[in-house]
Amino acid sequence: MLTLHTAPLLRTAPDAPPTAGAAVAVRADRIIAVGPLAELTGTYAGARIRRWPGTLGPGLLHDAPLPAADTPRERVHALLRRGVTAVLAEQVADPALRAAVDRGDLRVLPAVVPPALVPGGRADLAVFDATGACLVTVVAGRIAHRRA
Repeated sequence: MLTLHTAPLLRTAPDAPPTAGAAVAVRADRIIAVGPLAELTGTYAGARIRRWPGTLGPGLLHDAPLPAADTPRERVHALLRRGVTAVLAEQVADPALRAAVDRGDLRVLPAVVPPALVPGGRADLAVFDATGACLVTVVAGRIAHRRA
């Protein structure tokens, strides 16, 4: 199913200036377009539209040890609550932790790669409120965390 994710502001990279009235078109686990919401709704008529409050941008890369928790699954969930969609391989060397990361479908990267929303890229998105708190995390096109 094709989904347009939109918010009052959109950043294509963490340090990119925010753009109003923009959206990300997602099919399965891939971004197929990034652009003005009006243009994308015309191009992709019939797409489901997810309107989020806050600022929509790429999911974050976590480049430090994972947060402490009782189980590997809880450690991964702590990342999702922060808008993280990728981790460095060196931080998940423990087999149980790596299995939990794989089940959560987080990307495991050999080195730091700045996250960005680009057509053809994996649909890893996050929405943050004005205080920087994560409201929604989308991993490979599916909602993995939504703050109640």
